[in-house]
Amino acid sequence: MNTVSTQGSQVTLRTVAAEDEERFLELARMSADLHHPWVGIPRTSSGFSAYVARTDGTAAVGMVVCLNDGDDLVGTVNINGIVREPYHRGVLGYAAFLPYAGRGYMSEGVALAVRYAFDRLGLHRVEADIQPGNTASLNLVRRLGFRKEGVSPGFIKIDGVWRDHERWAITAEMELPPVPPR
Repeated sequence: MNTVSTQGSQVTLRTVAAEDEERFLELARMSADLHHPWVGIPRTSSGFSAYVARTDGTAAVGMVVCLNDGDDLVGTVNINGIVREPYHRGVLGYAAFLPYAGRGYMSEGVALAVRYAFDRLGLHRVEADIQPGNTASLNLVRRLGFRKEGVSPGFIKIDGVWRDHERWAITAEMELPPVPPR
């Protein structure tokens, strides 16, 4: 399993661990209204265990974004559906936790994850699938230089409903997202 540990000016991106369960679940429950209907993240112990098991470092990488000052969890970032030859691509998923949403931490954490995908995982392409009404996520990928590639109706089932998603991507040839210096 690949272990992630990379630091920016405000946050550190690291592999999610079993030891994160209690705080992760507490923050996920506190943030349930923020995440609905955009993303489903584990809010139970069994869901968290399944999430950690699924993110094996090969087909999916599960990470948490932590404050450099105090080490609290501010969000989660995943690179899912990693496919090698001939694609070398992965699909990005991310969610901020309250009370840290809207403070720029996730922009830095996602930028670190994209750089990790290219530099350490050797991917050529990172995709993000976002519901059209999810303004915060759309603004984040725009800031990081992703390009919109289209819309897929009824693309992902979230909370029992097949939801439309915009497809965004960044490739290794494009200008990589800025990560503020430490």
